Amino acid sequence: MKYQRHNAIRELVAQSLVSNQDELRRRLRRKGFEVTQATLSRDIHELRLSKGPSGYSLPHGSGNGSAPVVVDDGPPSLAEMIESFGLRVRQAMNQVVVGTVMGGAQPVAAALDHEGWPEVVGTVAGDDTVLVICPDIRRASEVESRLRTMLES
Repeated sequence: MKYQRHNAIRELVAQSLVSNQDELRRRLRRKGFEVTQATLSRDIHELRLSKGPSGYSLPHGSGNGSAPVVVDDGPPSLAEMIESFGLRVRQAMNQVVVGTVMGGAQPVAAALDHEGWPEVVGTVAGDDTVLVICPDIRRASEVESRLRTMLES
């Protein structure tokens, strides 16, 4: 099923302008693929789709008439993961709790771990919640502020 869904995504992006994930999800549903936002985000990452002013495009600029796009082989940034999955952020003493959509906690935690913030000792992720552990209350406050800024932008 994943293989067919990926082919459908490639086809949709190559044939027409797809400006956001919700539009892509609706078009996939019309083709018979019911996907969650979390699954679609993973598919976009696995297919290495790029998003520019003219919408999503395939690697090497294929699709929707866009110019070639340089594809970054690195993992998605924390800001992208917070934008895609984040719902709320709240400090609790030396910890920060990040609420996400169902299935979004692990990608957010992985992105946060990859950032290597010195204020973060570690993360623990469930399905829809990330626990960010900081060495003290002051640093937890800094982390909450940075995450809240990403969430609200």
